[in-house]
Amino acid sequence: MDLTDERRALVEAIRDFAARECGTREQRDRLTDDGSDAHSPAVFAKLAKLGWIGATIPEAYGGAGGSVIDGCLLLEEIEYGRIPAFATGVTLIVAAAIEKFGSEEQKRAVLGSICAGRPKSIAMSEPGSGSDVGSLTTRAARSDGGWLLNGQKSWITTAHHADELLVVCRTDPHAGKHDGLSMFLVPADADGVEIHPIPTMGGREVNDVFLTDVELPGASLVGLENAGWRQLMAGLNFERLVAAAWMLGVARRAFDDALAYVKERRQFGRPIGAFQALKHRLADLATEVECTRLLVYDVAGRVEQDPDRQLRGEASMAKLKASEVARRVALDGMQMMGGAGYATEYEMEHLVRKALPMTTYAGTSEIQREIIGATLGL
Repeated sequence: MDLTDERRALVEAIRDFAARECGTREQRDRLTDDGSDAHSPAVFAKLAKLGWIGATIPEAYGGAGGSVIDGCLLLEEIEYGRIPAFATGVTLIVAAAIEKFGSEEQKRAVLGSICAGRPKSIAMSEPGSGSDVGSLTTRAARSDGGWLLNGQKSWITTAHHADELLVVCRTDPHAGKHDGLSMFLVPADADGVEIHPIPTMGGREVNDVFLTDVELPGASLVGLENAGWRQLMAGLNFERLVAAAWMLGVARRAFDDALAYVKERRQFGRPIGAFQALKHRLADLATEVECTRLLVYDVAGRVEQDPDRQLRGEASMAKLKASEVARRVALDGMQMMGGAGYATEYEMEHLVRKALPMTTYAGTSEIQREIIGATLGL
C-alpha cells in the first residue's frame, strides 16, 4: 500500500515519539511499573494531546476525521514502537460503536472524552460466555425509567484504566439466543461496579468486572434496545482489523529485533545470520510478515471504500493471519537468539509473552477459521 504524504508523516511522527518517549528499556519500565502493566495513562494522554487517539473520530467531535487505515497505522506503529498504550485498540473499538449507534449526546460526550485522552473498554465476555458471546447472562432490567444491571464480565481489556465501559447485556431473557441483547455505557466508578485484575503472564491487561445492582439512566442505552447482537456484528470488520493491525506491529517488532541480533551475534568466525539455517528461516518470516501487511491493508482499504460492507471472511482472515504470524515470529525469534531470547535483558521474551495470547484475543483462531469456512459455504 502506498501511503499518502499525510499518512507517511503520521507514521514518521509516531516513530519519532516512540524513540523519544519510550525508546529504551529503562524508559518503558518507568512508564509501566517495571513491565507489570501494558498501559501508561501518561503516554496515552500525550498521544491524545497530539491528536492521534482521535485519528478515526470525526472532526465534529474533536477527532482527526481519518479512516480505518489511519487507525490501523496508529495501532501498528504503537506496537512496533513499543509504546505502552495498550488501551488504544479497545478505545477505538468503543469509539466506532458510539459513532455508529450512539445518540448525538453520547457521541459528543464519549468521543470528545476519548480525544481528550480518557480511554474506554468494552465488556462482552463472561465466565461462561467467551467465544459463544450470544450465551451471555449479564442482565439489564428496566427500573424507574432507567436500568438495573447485574452480572459478571471477564477478560475485559484495560478496564482498570477506563473511565467508561461499553457493556453488552441481556435485556429480554425470553428472546432467542442472539436476540434480546443491548449495549450500555457504564461509568467505571458507578456504585455497584467492581473491577478486579486477572493476573496473567503478560502482566495486568485484563480484568473481571462485577456489576451488582448498578443503576443507570435510560440515556445510557446505546443504539436500539434488543439490537445489541446486530450492532456487534456490524462492528466486526473494524474490531478484527484493529486486532490485526496491533498484531502486525508485534510481528514486525519481533522480526526486526531478531534480524538485528543475528547480524551482530558471531559464532564460528561469522555472524550467525550468515548460516543457511537462520538465513532461510528469516527469509520465510519476512515473507509471512509482508503477506500479513498486504492482507491487513487490503481489507482496510476495502472497508475505507465502503464502510457499511460486511467483510466477515476477509476481516477474519486478517485477524487469523496476523495473530498466527506474530506468535510464530516471536517464538522463532526467541529460538534464533538462544539464551538471549529468554533473558529479560532483551525484549524478545516480552514479545513472546505478548504474542502467545494473540490467537485468543478478539476471537480465537479456531473461531476465525469457523467464520471463514462458513463464508465458503461449508
